[in-house]
Amino acid sequence: MLSRTLRSALPLTELGMGAAQLGNLYRETTDAEARAAVDAAWDAGIRYFDTAPHYGLGLSERRLGPALADRPRDEYVLSTKAGRLLVPSGYPEGTMDDGGFAVPATVRREWDLSRDGIRRSVHGSLERLGLDRIDIAYLHDPDDHGQEAHAEAIPALIELREEGVVRAVGAGMNQSAMPAEFVRRHDVDVIMLAGRYTLLEQGALDELLPLAEERGVGIVAAAVYNSGLLSQPRPPANALYDYAPAPAELIAKANAIADVCEEFGITLPEAAIAYPLRHPAVVSVVVGMRTAEQVRGTAERYEREIPAEFWAALDDRGLVRRG
Repeated sequence: MLSRTLRSALPLTELGMGAAQLGNLYRETTDAEARAAVDAAWDAGIRYFDTAPHYGLGLSERRLGPALADRPRDEYVLSTKAGRLLVPSGYPEGTMDDGGFAVPATVRREWDLSRDGIRRSVHGSLERLGLDRIDIAYLHDPDDHGQEAHAEAIPALIELREEGVVRAVGAGMNQSAMPAEFVRRHDVDVIMLAGRYTLLEQGALDELLPLAEERGVGIVAAAVYNSGLLSQPRPPANALYDYAPAPAELIAKANAIADVCEEFGITLPEAAIAYPLRHPAVVSVVVGMRTAEQVRGTAERYEREIPAEFWAALDDRGLVRRG
């Protein structure tokens, strides 16, 4: 599998494994399924793995670390996130998490973007992962905490990078405006952009992607299926977009793109994975995968060769902005 390199010399495979499902996203995933998915990813050539404390209240990290423990440490890149600490919940026994993960709420998430909070978050992740360093640390969804993010959180991550605890730093968000500010104002290495540079949405072309390319900041494109709207050859009528029912006009646009896909003998999800990688600032596409079967299917989609004429047809019909 091809890799692209960050300015910090970290090589990210063009396809990365998102490990939210290893934290029981929406429903339970067994330990065996989680381990088999990581093994299948390795067999497929994937060497970039992304997790977060948020995913299953630490469960994703506790599963991913051991699943990679017998792999050569210098042969893979692992990213996690900071900004929310996991603290004892005090909830009654049997209370389940209300953050979208099927796990007991024995701990809860607590925002803390202070220097101390960021350092505690990263060291907590190291303990759960069983590692002595993290390759990439992202500030996780600081949408409502912009002042603290600029004043303390991003500088704290940069300090950890200077100490060698992490190798690259940035932010992971579902918007492009605040990440553009991080790129403009701070010495960040990489931005994980979820859902904002896809076949259906290219607003990041206005500012973030040109700025990232100019300053040598890598972009990791996540949520390229837009919550599932682009995950099938034809979007279902009840498809989701940004975790909510998809508007009719977006379903219609996805179907119009699917029409072009069928003309060229490819599928909508194959095109969805390939599209972000056409931009020179994009270093990887991260896709959430729960099972070995999903991993193998995703790898096959990534490997599908997309003819240049297909992209030209989308552009000619005004369906996708030229990158």
